[in-house]
Amino acid sequence: MSDELTVQPGSEVTLHCSITLEDGTVAESTFGEEPISITMGDESVLINGLQMALYGLKVGDRESILVDPDNAFGMPDDEAIQEMPLTDFPEDMTLEEGQIISFSTPDGDEIPGAVKKVGETSVTMDFNHPLAGHELKFEAEILGIVPGELD
Repeated sequence: MSDELTVQPGSEVTLHCSITLEDGTVAESTFGEEPISITMGDESVLINGLQMALYGLKVGDRESILVDPDNAFGMPDDEAIQEMPLTDFPEDMTLEEGQIISFSTPDGDEIPGAVKKVGETSVTMDFNHPLAGHELKFEAEILGIVPGELD
């Protein structure tokens, strides 16, 4: 009977997945590594556009879809690029273009920022998600499904 289960809202799903950029660069992959387990509907794990592709799949199914930026990480936002005084960074920190630095928000959340430019007195930081603006190829293989609690 368990092979009749399909991915539904609230399901606990164990899967392998990969995210590949338009140019073929693999941004993330669990194939050949430990699979991940997610709760469907928990958007902190997978973005909505990717979760939608999993609904209705069964154990053993493998799905590959293209997800446009609007259904993935959105388009880059100019307001997410900010100039910060060099004095905001530790004196002993070496800053280089492309470097990812983690910042704490006032709420205590951690957000990554990428160094875009290091100037004489300031640093230009990009707080857009690194995959913003990219069409993504999402591939998933369902390894296990545990039904969720029905409301």
